[in-house]
Amino acid sequence: MTWSNFIELLFCYTQKKRDAVEIAGVFPKELKRILSTEHSGKQEDVMSNQPVIGKNTIVGENFKCGKNVVIRNNCIIEDNVVLGDNVYIDNNCLVRSDVVIGDNSTIGANCILGEYQMDFFMDHLYHKHELIIGENAIIRSGCIFYSGSQIGNNFQAGHQVTIREKAIIGNNVSAGTFTDIQGHCKIGNYVRLHSSVFVGMSSVIDDCCWIYPYVVFTNDPTPPSDTEIGVHVHAFAIVATNSIVLPGIDIESDSLIGAGTIVNRDVKKYQVVVGNPGKVKGDIRDIKNRETGENYYPWRYHFERNMPWKNYGFDKWYESLDDEMKVMLLGNGGQS
Repeated sequence: MTWSNFIELLFCYTQKKRDAVEIAGVFPKELKRILSTEHSGKQEDVMSNQPVIGKNTIVGENFKCGKNVVIRNNCIIEDNVVLGDNVYIDNNCLVRSDVVIGDNSTIGANCILGEYQMDFFMDHLYHKHELIIGENAIIRSGCIFYSGSQIGNNFQAGHQVTIREKAIIGNNVSAGTFTDIQGHCKIGNYVRLHSSVFVGMSSVIDDCCWIYPYVVFTNDPTPPSDTEIGVHVHAFAIVATNSIVLPGIDIESDSLIGAGTIVNRDVKKYQVVVGNPGKVKGDIRDIKNRETGENYYPWRYHFERNMPWKNYGFDKWYESLDDEMKVMLLGNGGQS
């Protein structure tokens, strides 16, 4: 690269023309230093916060990043994006304006983060809706997350997961490949959504729920209509594979929906519901472990992998919670 080419590129950047500078691995260190200084605003952070940027990657204005950030080839990072320490963004990703990605997060290839909401398509003007992704996220290739959502720490997504606008997702949540979380949903902590789950708009899933593959949560009681009534799944409930839950259904804590069930009425605490239409078949506390012959449910006393009570036991962990959190988890005045 000649000195005149370098000056021309620098001039384009200082004029703040959008997408004026394509940062390639072959660019001289001087240009990378200038870009890093402009983005971070602190001369002392030039070297420590200088990202490793691949070929044909474009970075917008007011970009901020922590240490040890890697952005691979052919990415577009738009204006006002904030990346924490140790963030890795793989090839061909589009990160739209006003996206915040927490420390130690990995974004797989071909992802779109901060996708436009409908207001953009009305006038083709930018409308600010911040997408916040917490620390330690693993977002695998092909995912599309819309702007205006909040995702907690330790989130994991399989391939081609979609999260629409205004979703609020807690900590330690996983969503399997092809899962579709529609807008205005609220998902608690330690929720497991397996592959190909459809979470209809306005659904609520409380802490520590298990939703198995091909489950569908609906929300329109008289389709097609403008009425929207989401499903509510309470803490520790289990919805087994290929079940369909009709609009407005309330599934209480510690209940079990058997595989292939059509749930058309509310499910009470501890109930086992199976069939089409779903019928109460018993009490979950009567189900035995096939290997040991012992009662297995509530499952939290027998399963702890990736749960907050790992190595402590549920009761000890539960007693450490404040009264408000106890009530949120189990109701009944917080009695386990």
